[in-house]
Amino acid sequence: MRKQDTRSVVIFGGAGFIGSNLAHALLSRTDAKVHIFDNLSRAGVHHNVEWLRKTAANSGRLQVTVGDVRDARQVEKAVAHANEIYHFAAQVAVTTSVADPRHDFEVNLAGTFNVLDAARRSGNRPFILFTSTNKVYGELGLGAPVVSGKRYITPMQQGVSESQPLDFHSPYGCSKGAADQYVRDFGRIYGLPTVVFRMSCVAGPRQFGTEDQGWVAHFVYSALQEEPVVIYGDGRQVRDVLCVDDLLRAFEAARQNIEITRTEVYNVGGGPQNSISLLELMDEIALLTGRSMECVLNERRVGDQLVYITDNAKIHRDTGWKPEIGLKKTLRFLQAFWEENHGMLAKRRRSTAPALPSFELATELSGRAG
Repeated sequence: MRKQDTRSVVIFGGAGFIGSNLAHALLSRTDAKVHIFDNLSRAGVHHNVEWLRKTAANSGRLQVTVGDVRDARQVEKAVAHANEIYHFAAQVAVTTSVADPRHDFEVNLAGTFNVLDAARRSGNRPFILFTSTNKVYGELGLGAPVVSGKRYITPMQQGVSESQPLDFHSPYGCSKGAADQYVRDFGRIYGLPTVVFRMSCVAGPRQFGTEDQGWVAHFVYSALQEEPVVIYGDGRQVRDVLCVDDLLRAFEAARQNIEITRTEVYNVGGGPQNSISLLELMDEIALLTGRSMECVLNERRVGDQLVYITDNAKIHRDTGWKPEIGLKKTLRFLQAFWEENHGMLAKRRRSTAPALPSFELATELSGRAG
């Protein structure tokens, strides 16, 4: 990221996995002023805030607001002087959205509206990047997957492009999909430079590895703790995995090319070269750690995408961006993060383990696989 004195950045959900990585990059590589807005409800995020405070030191460039995107007045105050907004704050679990769809709606859609309307009324026309999800595409309808060894394959192995029809299959898909349409249309109607990323799996350091926050990290940490994982289905489900460092480069590529990327939607993920099934991931982790993994299988959740691989062609065409960090290196990053923080991670994973029957636990994991 290039240095630029005038950048005033607000990151909603900035204490979370992606938000804290972005904030750290801005604090350590640029002269940007960074404002973290987060309700601090996720397990482990206080450690991320402490990490960012140490990075910022006495520079005065970091501001932290404990707030909720559902509070329009708080949001308006936060964005009053921003020229960049990254909106990551969200209710993230499919099962939670099914259990409490009103909460899901209020956070993901109404919260996003609050961010957009505050940005519109600020008069600053800030750059706005919103992270959506591949769940907006539903079951995809790309042809019946067939078994090939330890994974499913489909006729569309090159990946899912932005031309894929929207087909929401859960309250979570509805709220995130409706939100990303609001983001795009506010850009077109009000002249805001908005960009939507529909993302597949993202993994890397600062991921705490619970069922609702990163299944790849959850698998790695479970192996290192010699704990079994729950798999919903037969384990041949395929996802592409993107390293968080590559995602940060994609954010900057979208910003640097805003005259092209404004009001556009991009599918962003690891692509076919970084695709892997759950069973294949278990094998890779066993090679990495020297520890075989155990799993418990439960019935597949209706509507789960058996294969989702991102087609990155559009963002590559518009910005030149493409993934550079392979899956094996991403797994090594996670192992290193565990080794540096295993005491804190083990404690957090024990204290936040959901008291759910195995069936519901597996549903939660499947819901976050994408």
